[in-house]
Amino acid sequence: MIFRVAPMPIQVVCSSCKARFSVSDQYAGRTGPCPKCKQPITIPATPVKKVTIHEPDAPVTSSTGTGRMPTAPIRRVEKPISQSVVIASVAGALATVLATGLSRLAWGPGHLPIWLLATGAVGLSLPCVRLGYELMREKELEPYRGRSLLVRLTICAAVYAILWGVKSLLPPDMTAEMWQWVYIAPLFFGAGALAALATLDLDWSAGVAHYSLYVIVTALLRWLAGFPPV
Repeated sequence: MIFRVAPMPIQVVCSSCKARFSVSDQYAGRTGPCPKCKQPITIPATPVKKVTIHEPDAPVTSSTGTGRMPTAPIRRVEKPISQSVVIASVAGALATVLATGLSRLAWGPGHLPIWLLATGAVGLSLPCVRLGYELMREKELEPYRGRSLLVRLTICAAVYAILWGVKSLLPPDMTAEMWQWVYIAPLFFGAGALAALATLDLDWSAGVAHYSLYVIVTALLRWLAGFPPV
C-alpha cells in the first residue's frame, strides 16, 4: 500500500546576500526576487515522497524452517470426557449399589462389618476421584494423563479414604446431632479440598465440590446399607 506524503516548506539560501528563508512548496522550480536583496533566486524542486506500507507477515505457527518466533495464537482443543470413563463410572456405580443391597440382605440393615465398610470407602475413592477430575478440572490447563494422572488420583483417593477413617474414630456423641457438623464438616471439607488442589491442580471451590462428590456417594451407600449417612 502506497501513501503520498505532502512535502514540507522549502528552505532557500540566497546566493548573493546569504539570506535564509522558506517558501511554500507550490513555488518549487520557479524563479523570483530575493525578499532582501532583490536578486533572482531559483527555488529548488522538491519531489513528492512516497511511503510504502507493507502488508503484515502471515502468522507463524512454528519456528521450524522459518527461523522466526511463532506469532500465531495457540488454538485450544477442547477435550471432552472420555466415553470409557463415563461407561466405567456408570458400571461401577451400578455394581456398587448392587453389592450394597446384597450386603444389607446378608448382614442386615446397619450391621455390615467394619472391614467391609472400610473396603467400600477405599474402593469408591478412586472412581469418584477419577470422575470428579474429568468433571471439575480447569479446562484451560492441559489435563494429566497416563502414569502422572494415576499417581495423583491414587494420592487424592487415599486422602479421601483416610478422612472417612478419621471420621469413624470420632466419639459418637460428637457426631450424633446435625448441628455438630457445622463445626466438624469444615475441617474435613477443607482437608479434602486441599488434597484435590495439591494433586489435581483444582482451585479451591472445585476442590470442595470434588471432595463433596465422594462424600455424597459414600453417604448414599451408607444409607442404602442401613447406616446413618454420616
